[in-house]
Amino acid sequence: MKRINLRSIKNGPNIFAISIFVLAVLFTLTKLADVTRIVKTPTYTEFKKQVENGQVKSVEITGSEVTGTYKDDRSKFELNIPNPSVILDTLEKNNVDISFQYPSTDFSFWHLIFLLSFVMTPLIIWYFFRQAKGSGNGSNSIFSVSKSKAKMFMPSQIKFKFDSVAGVYEAKEELQDVVDFLKNPEKYSRLGAKLTKGVLLVGDPGNGKTLLAKAVAGEANCPFFSVSGSDFIEVFVGVGAARVRDLFAQARKNSPCIIFIDEIDAIGRQRGNGMSSHEEREQTLNQLLTEMDGFDTGNSSIVIIGATNRPDVLDKALLRPGRFDRQVPVPYPDLKSRLDILKVHIKDVKTDNNIDLTKIAKGTPGFSGADLANLINEAAINASKHNQNSVTVNDFEEARDKLILGKEQKTKVMTPEERKVTAFHEAGHTLIALLIPEHSNPIYKVTIIPRGSALGVTHSMPEREKYTESKEEMEAQVIMALGGRAAEELVFNRLETGAYSDFDKATDIVRKMVCFYGMSKELGTVIYQKDKYKYSEDTAKKIDNEIRNFMNDYYQRSLELLKNNREKLDKLANALLEKETLFSTEIYELLGMAQRTDHSFR
Repeated sequence: MKRINLRSIKNGPNIFAISIFVLAVLFTLTKLADVTRIVKTPTYTEFKKQVENGQVKSVEITGSEVTGTYKDDRSKFELNIPNPSVILDTLEKNNVDISFQYPSTDFSFWHLIFLLSFVMTPLIIWYFFRQAKGSGNGSNSIFSVSKSKAKMFMPSQIKFKFDSVAGVYEAKEELQDVVDFLKNPEKYSRLGAKLTKGVLLVGDPGNGKTLLAKAVAGEANCPFFSVSGSDFIEVFVGVGAARVRDLFAQARKNSPCIIFIDEIDAIGRQRGNGMSSHEEREQTLNQLLTEMDGFDTGNSSIVIIGATNRPDVLDKALLRPGRFDRQVPVPYPDLKSRLDILKVHIKDVKTDNNIDLTKIAKGTPGFSGADLANLINEAAINASKHNQNSVTVNDFEEARDKLILGKEQKTKVMTPEERKVTAFHEAGHTLIALLIPEHSNPIYKVTIIPRGSALGVTHSMPEREKYTESKEEMEAQVIMALGGRAAEELVFNRLETGAYSDFDKATDIVRKMVCFYGMSKELGTVIYQKDKYKYSEDTAKKIDNEIRNFMNDYYQRSLELLKNNREKLDKLANALLEKETLFSTEIYELLGMAQRTDHSFR
């Protein structure tokens, strides 16, 4: 066991001084505890009279020392009688409880406790002093809460480059300027250009904001500090601001460098919304603003990259020029980006030879980069569960359905009547899409196998990436959504609850047509958004009436289309009852219709 020489420890005299002070306090407290008890020391004569008067309850005799308690239970006594046997008869006659204790020469328990306290107290205090110095950066010390929690990565530790990030071409092009600034500052300073101080990456989760920040550091070949916005906030007032100061102090020592603050909205929210103008979050933000573009920021080459999916809540002072000079959107990947992302993630997965990644990319609009990675992983898991040698098209089909709708509900057993209603409901959606092909998206699959909360699903996918929609296309979506309820009414002449989600989707589209896109002749080209533009109750009634009129009109059109094609509706529903799942090629062949683009993975 290693011996510790306390005298050789730095600040040893201070430690022992504190130790002595602590022991003195403990000793004083012990004495105070003794003083608070009422202890009397009568003479032998007084004690004998107290015994004869019946005032004494019990005694304990230890050698010549006599201690005990009075009958009032509020006070004790102690006295010394050289020969206690002279008082024994008197004690017995007055019914006093007598006990004997023999003096012990052993090392007592309390002596041991005191000795251990004397030895351990300096060691404990030394330990806390050692912790205060920390283990290099002080991150593990209870006294170092003001130290930044940012992790520093040197260029040799960063393996990411722009080539490592698939898609987001425009964002990478924008960030290339930052890399050029850091690598060749004189190229811009010769013409009077100043280094970009801050770049804000804006986009929904899973689209690669953190990867882009790492890629910038890798391309610039400079140190990279990574920290989350929530790492600045602590229960102690002023800690957040101190951590910001410490972070920038470290960054200046290692400049040129990059500071990456993930989820910056945790500290960058608009000020003035708290209960106090001096709350901890606002102090932290004020310090960040000062460090980014204050009076004493200097000319050090530090670029701050922030990431958020809530740019609308950020303080205006944070977004002004001189701080976050640029906002770089990181959107959901388009078709080409999805294809590139799939190629990156599928490299280490053993797949079947007939898998077409282009079809998978076309069939996953709205998927983020993280969603696509998860899709491939789920497909690989499904193949592994079934002991396959490779990942097949069926595995990707199952993975996509699971991610969009949830796991197949094998325990959810529908009655024959429920299956029939569900089959006609989904056939109604599908047939409407087939009857208005010029404005609706192609159907790729329809199923009545329950998944998640859905009893059946009709899948349709766009033929291409769409950035705007016409009124006719929005109307087609609504008519298709209402096709399920229209089929139920037409065939069974009753109303079911399964159309709730269809109504929710249809109402949302119609409300946007009326309130946001100026597609109502009655209300004109005006935006009706209550939290932004005030309007009267009379206008609100007109909006409600117009939405109701649109919905009724579209429902009647859906009902009319199904009435005129009842034979096809029955044929499609019966095929669903037989096979449960129909793909696009089977549907077109069954109904004798010309096939449109197939977005199934098959």
